[in-house]
Order: sequence, then structure tokens, then C-alpha cells
Amino acid sequence: MRTIVSRIEHAAKGDGRITFVTGPEPETMTWGELHESARAMAGALQARGVNQGEHVAVLGPTTPLLVTSLQAVWLTGATPVVLPLPMRLGSLEEFTAVTKARIHAADCVAVLIDPDFAPFVEPAPDDPPIWSLAELAEAAAGIGPDAFIQPHYHEDDLFVLQFTSGSTSEPKGVMLPNTVMAANLDAILESANVDVETDVMVSWLPLYHDMGLVGFCILPMSAGIDLVLGAPQDFLAAPARWMEWISTYGGTATAGPNFSYVLATRAMRTAKETLDLSSLRIALNGAEPVDPASVRAFVEAGARHGLRPGAVFPAFGMAEVAIAGSFPEPLSGMHTDVIDASVLEQEHRAVPVPTDHPNAREIVKLGRPVPGLRFRIVDPTSGAVLGDREVGELQIAGTSVMAGYYHRPDADAESLVDGWLRTGDLAYLTEGEMVMCGRIKDLIIVGGRNVYPQDVERAVAGVDGVRAGNVIVFGVKGRNNKERLVVVAESRADDLDRVRNEIAQQSVASVGVPCHDVVLVQPGSLPKTSSGKLQRALCRQQYETDGLQPA
Repeated sequence: MRTIVSRIEHAAKGDGRITFVTGPEPETMTWGELHESARAMAGALQARGVNQGEHVAVLGPTTPLLVTSLQAVWLTGATPVVLPLPMRLGSLEEFTAVTKARIHAADCVAVLIDPDFAPFVEPAPDDPPIWSLAELAEAAAGIGPDAFIQPHYHEDDLFVLQFTSGSTSEPKGVMLPNTVMAANLDAILESANVDVETDVMVSWLPLYHDMGLVGFCILPMSAGIDLVLGAPQDFLAAPARWMEWISTYGGTATAGPNFSYVLATRAMRTAKETLDLSSLRIALNGAEPVDPASVRAFVEAGARHGLRPGAVFPAFGMAEVAIAGSFPEPLSGMHTDVIDASVLEQEHRAVPVPTDHPNAREIVKLGRPVPGLRFRIVDPTSGAVLGDREVGELQIAGTSVMAGYYHRPDADAESLVDGWLRTGDLAYLTEGEMVMCGRIKDLIIVGGRNVYPQDVERAVAGVDGVRAGNVIVFGVKGRNNKERLVVVAESRADDLDRVRNEIAQQSVASVGVPCHDVVLVQPGSLPKTSSGKLQRALCRQQYETDGLQPA
């Protein structure tokens, strides 16, 4: 195995390019040109005292300077810690507090920051120095790439310290050494049938999230694949841009969470001009539950734009395995499993039924483990390994499982057991494919039944007036300590009573359980992680302390 830096150096000798579509005009450079700039910046970092093995925080929007600085940190032999932008945080004070807490938790020796964010992260006496990316770039231009002194890299060097999203607990620093990262990159290249000469990757994903950082930065940078890189704020401001970038640049691979495909579907339906999406062969849907109706709507809307139905690519991944966990066969499209929801809830088994069965529940299959990984399903209570179609905790072992959590031996003891990673996800296997049911911590027990909040959230999302991807369902303790169902949804509707009534009806229709309470809140107020994942635990806390913002 070569180190990732050696792969980056090799890729820099090729013809691969990166195109930034984040500014007023697209900016294209070869990976080689970016590498020369990164070498110069690495020299500037070394001149400021950054050494091999240290941790360096990086904070800024998606720009050529940000990507260059990431490579520069890797070249010095240091480990970058990419900090989240204030996309969903409630206040600048909260953003500052969260950012500084992460900097200290990661033992960062310096912070590389975009000038626009510098006023919000002013250093205290015990904080590491904060260096402007613009000033570093100026210093780098003055000394040139030859000032960089290359250290001796090792295969066990820590390549990325990636913090988890914190959707169900406090964010933890996932340690991904070269060996783990290389194994997962190789697995992606193999299982996605990547052609480094012809593939064109297109992304708007944030680089502080593992899917964006590993899948759409480190992978193309280290393999020399053409990349078209936008920014999250550009996509959210005008979702049509995503599909336009694919059309303009002949994109063959892209990715996003389920809600982003809902937004793209709306954009394609209202597009005045026909796009050319015929080049797209992988539209990875991951990071949150995959809704089969949303996928079908995306395929339908994309048909007039040349989208191949087989391009949709429901997959599973997590920071603790670098990124890729399970992939379907490329161009095979979406495959689902229709099971008896009652048996699932009461007996923890996935029994196939016809689609017209009164208790039918359709769940998306997420493919097979990528090369180097093994899956098993374990009873969360007894620890017994379960068979096909038996629901339990998904556990993972293999070459790209993390080295552990940074300075969290307690979390390691809980999550890494006998060489297996305990994911905390409820899932089952069928004919080698993995099917995700939900999170163990999110499960709601009502009247002896296991209610999966995703089922209600999916049904409620279809109510007119509810913002898609902005529904949270959780359980609260009632009389006799019994759990009751609460739905919190963002809405802009004028008739809120109608929306509440329809949500209550959909709850009963989807899982047969009435809502104890339906709360409609202001758009943009639901708690989410920096990567956009719903935070059910925090939402429950806000509900119980009257901290929600009613619509």
C-alpha cells in the first residue's frame, strides 16, 4: 500500500482536473497545478512550526483555497480537522462555542481560517494560533513550492480526524489512519467501477462531512479523477444548479442525502430547458433514510432529461468506516424489500409480503458490503448472531474500520468489541444485501410495539404544507411511564389546523398509532447536525423544555 500522499503526488502527474463552480465564474485547474500551490502552502505551514503528527483545524467555505489548504496539511504530515460551517446553528455565540470546543477536543496546534470567519473565532489565551488562509496563500506565493521539505510518511499515520455528525450523541473524533483510508478508497474504486480516465464527479456536499471530504475530495484528489465542486449554500439557494452542473460537465457520479433529491426533483419538474443527464451512472443516495417514493419521483422527473433509471444508487456509509459501507451494483437501480410491518415491530423479523398486503412496508436495499468489510446482525440484548431476515444491530469488521475515537476509551470500549464495530443501527440481511430499519436509540415502544420514527416521518412528509425532510418523530413518557408519539414538523402553511389534522391521520395510517401531540414549528428551526441530519434527542429536549419555535 502506498500512503495517500504518495497517491496524491502520482495523481498530480496526470491530466485530471478540478473545477470550482462556487464563484461568479467557474475556475478550473489540474490536480498538478493545485498540488504545486499546496506544496508552497505546506512550506509556509512548516515555516510557522507545523510538524508531522500534529493536528490542524481548517475552517472555511468551499473554495480553491480551502482544498489547497487541506492538501497542504496532508503534505506536512499533519492531520486536518475540518470544522463545520454555521449552516444550522442557532446563533453565532453557539457557533463559536461549538467550534472552539472541537478545536480543543482535537488538540489542534493551529487553526487555518477563511478571513470571513475570523471575527467569530478570536483566540483566547489558551487557544491555538489562528492563521488567515489568505495570508498563508500570500506567504506561500512568496516562498514557492521548493521551500517545502517533505517528511517521511508512514502507513499508520493519522490521515483524517473526522468528527461524527452528533445526530444521536455528542460528536466524537473518528481516527482514520492511512491504512484505513486507503482500504476504503480502494473499495470505492472497485465496487463503483470507477474509471479514473473518464469519470467526472460532481458534488456540492460540505467538505466537513465525511461523504464530501472522503468521497468527493480525497478520492478524486488521490486518484486523479475529474471533479466539479460546488458549495452547499449554492445548491440550497438554487437546487437546479446541481443537475445543471451534471449536464454542463457530463457528470457521471454524484451524491447527496434523500432530501436533496427531493429538491432536485422539484427543480427538474419546473426546468424550462431540457438538461442532459444521460452521462450520470451513479446518483448515490445516503447519509439519511432513503425514501423509495422520493427515488421514484426523481427517476420520473429525470426521464425527460435523459436520466437512466439504473443510475440511482442507494448506499450506506458512516465516518467509522471512512465513508463507504455498502454499495449496490452500479446501474442496477433501486431495489426494495416489502415486508410485514406488524411482524417487524412485534417479532423483529422481516417477512416478505405482497405490495397490496394491509401491513406492507417497503424498505430500500442498500447493497452489499464493499470489498474488505464484513457485516453481521446481532441481537442487541443477548449478543447472539442472527440469521437472514432477523432484525438486530448491524456490526461491521474489516480493513476500513476506524482505529478508534480520539481520546475516548469509554466510547471505544462500547463501540469496538472483539474486532467488530457496533453501529447502533437496526438492520437485517437478505441474500447478502443490507436493509436498514432505523437507529436503536430512536426506536419508540408503544403498547409493546416497536415503532420506527422514520415510518411516520416519511408519511408525514407527504402532507401538503409540511417541508420535506423537516419532520422529527419521537416518544415521550406519559402515564405509567408509557411512551407516547410526538410529531414536530416545519410548516409555512396558512391553515395550520388542517396540517395538524392531516399529520395525525397520516400517523395512524402509517403505523396504526395516534399522535399524542403534533407541533408545527417555524421553517429552519428544527435541530439538525452540521451535516443536515435530524437530531431527535435534542428536539425531544426542546419539546420537553418549551424550547421549540411554534409556527
